Parts: sequence; structure tokens; C-alpha cells
Amino acid sequence: MTTPRSSAASPARSTRPGRPVRILRATAAVLASFLAFLAVAIVLGAYVPSIPKAGVIGPVLGGQYPFHMALLALVAAGLAALAWRAGLVRWGRVVTVASALSAVGALVIGGIQFQAARAAGVDVSLGQVVTELGYPAAEPDTTETFASPEGEPLRVDAYLPAKDPGKRTPAVVLAHAGGFHTFDKSDLRGTGRWLADHGVAVFAVDYRLAGPDRPTWDKAPQDLLSAMGWVQRNADTYGVDGARISLGGMSAGGTLAMNTAYRLHNGTIEAAEGATPAPPASVIGFYPGTDVARMWEDDVAGTREAAEMYTGGTPQQYPDRYREVSPTSDVRPGLPRTLLVVGDRDRSARPETVTGLGDALKEQGVDVEVKELPFADHAFDDVYGSLTSQTSRQILLDFLLTDAH
Repeated sequence: MTTPRSSAASPARSTRPGRPVRILRATAAVLASFLAFLAVAIVLGAYVPSIPKAGVIGPVLGGQYPFHMALLALVAAGLAALAWRAGLVRWGRVVTVASALSAVGALVIGGIQFQAARAAGVDVSLGQVVTELGYPAAEPDTTETFASPEGEPLRVDAYLPAKDPGKRTPAVVLAHAGGFHTFDKSDLRGTGRWLADHGVAVFAVDYRLAGPDRPTWDKAPQDLLSAMGWVQRNADTYGVDGARISLGGMSAGGTLAMNTAYRLHNGTIEAAEGATPAPPASVIGFYPGTDVARMWEDDVAGTREAAEMYTGGTPQQYPDRYREVSPTSDVRPGLPRTLLVVGDRDRSARPETVTGLGDALKEQGVDVEVKELPFADHAFDDVYGSLTSQTSRQILLDFLLTDAH
């Protein structure tokens, strides 16, 4: 009797996946690899800013979009898991784990920022966090010309609270960022509209910008004096309390505002034309350069170029100019109440320089508040809906309203 050999006679079945599966696996692998690389680099850079390249982009994207970065990492993890199930076991396992850890890291950043926002009294809008990814389309209530030095008209955007008969509101004159040589007052439209909706009048101003052959170290401060004077003279028109007008700015605008305000209080600057305005009720610096010579020395993200354009040369060429335009040079007793806000990941306005100025002011008995925002880089308020932006607006509002009492 012969034993059947059907198993030997039958052709072996192939275990190789079909073409559609291979295409799907390859596509998932490529996309997962790309997204995972981005997620890991961004989140790791947010935690360790000293890492080359990743430490530059990580605090910006990871700090301002932590929940979006978490979603990106989860998508990468999902694609890697798909490729894993399709046969790329080792690779899929590694990328899935790395992406998942990146998602957790991004969510931790968001959680820390959320706690900081709640501690600051922010009524957090998660809808804004997800949808408001840039400047809002806000419009000023009016735009006027406040001065025309050398025939160059300088304009102010006024964002005004709803009229309340018999009530005067606090106000703030704000100078925009831009390294003394770029951008304009429209960058402040989101902050301006929000503050106005919460009871503070905002006057966002332009000032003469520097250029390669046009230093403005002696011109831009005069423009802020003109803006202060204009607001003070028109306080009745806009329902503003003339005794509660503050001066502030962002980045280079903060440097300019603080320098002008302190010099005005110390009597070391006067208006080139017309009457010199009264000193502001308080001063605000968001991520400001506190020492322009330090900006030149650090040479981070264009700070050296900005310092040279503004002053017309190097600290060695014009040491007096650099001293004159630096807020650190005017620290004295009796200066106006001051608010300083900086991100703990800021490379341009290093946190230690801002907190150091705060300490120097405190030593002179100046009423100063210093706020350091977690996982925040320079210009942390550029993304209007971000947690750091919402937090900084609330801090600014509370400071201005407290100053009003």
C-alpha cells in the first residue's frame, strides 16, 4: 500500500504580501518616518534648546503649538503602527514608540502652559488654541497721524473700549517689535483689540525705522515722546484718564519704550519739538533687549545687525550711544512701576538679562513684576490663540488695571 504524497506534490504557498499591501506599507513607512522625525526633533528641541537646529525651531513650534505637535506625533505613531502590522516589525515598533513618546512630551508642554495660564487667572479658550494660529483680523477704531518729523507721517491705531459716560479708562501706548528696523503697528492689532474689549484703551504707534545708512537711536525715542504727548493731549477725546497712561512695547519696541520712559522720568530726555510729555504711569517690556551692547555681543537671530542699524555702528565706535539707548543705563530709585515678561526659552532676549534688570530695579526700590513663561521663545504672543499668548495678555491686562486703582 502506497502512502499519498499530496503535500509534497502540491506547490508551496507564497507568504510574500501582495502588491497593494507592499505599496500601503511603503507609503505608511515613508510618511511615518517623515512625521516622526519632525515630531521628535521639535519636541526634543523644545525641552533641550541647546541642541543645534532642533533647539532653534523646537521652542517656537513646540512652545506655541504643543497640542498640534502632539497630534502630528500621534499621526506618525498611527502610520508606523500600520506599517508594523503590515510586516515592518522592528522599524514600525521603534517609530511607533518614538512618536508616542513625542506626543506625550508635547502634551506635557501643553499641560504645563495650561497650568501657568490658570495660575495667571486666564479663562483659557481651547478653541483659540486650536484655531487662532496667527494675528486676528482686528481693526482699530481710528487711525490718526500723531507727528510728521522730517516730513514723515507717523500714525497711531487707537483701539478703544466701549463708551461708558462719566468713566475714564486707563490707556497704554505700545511700540511694535522688529529689531528697530522692520514691522509696524499692525502687529499689535490682536493685543490692542483684546485689551480694548477688556477696558483698556490701546494706542499702537509707528516710529521711524532704522536702516543700513539711517540710524534712529536719537529719533525713535523722540517719536515715542511725540506719541505720549499726543495721547495725553487727546485724553478727553478718547475718554482716557490722563494720569493712567502707560508706555510699553514688544522686543525692540519694549527696549525703546523702557529707555524712553526711564529717561523721561530721570529728566535726561526732552522733546525736540513742543512740550515734553509727562512720564508714563507705568512701563511694560515684553521680551525686551535690556542692554543694546549685550544684544550686539550675543549676536543671536539678527540682534547684532539690529543694534548696528539702530546706533549707526558698533559699541566700540559709539559707546555713548549704546549706553544712552539701553534701559539698564537708567536704573534709578523712583522709576515708574514696571512689568517685564519673557519666555524661558528666549534666545534673543535671554531670560537672565530680563530677570537681571528686574533684580536691579528691585534693588532701587522700584515696583516691578517679572513674569517668565514656560516653554516660550521670543515673540511668544505672535500666535494669538496660543496658551502663552493668552497668558501674556491676561498678565498685561491685570497690570494695567491694577495700576488704575
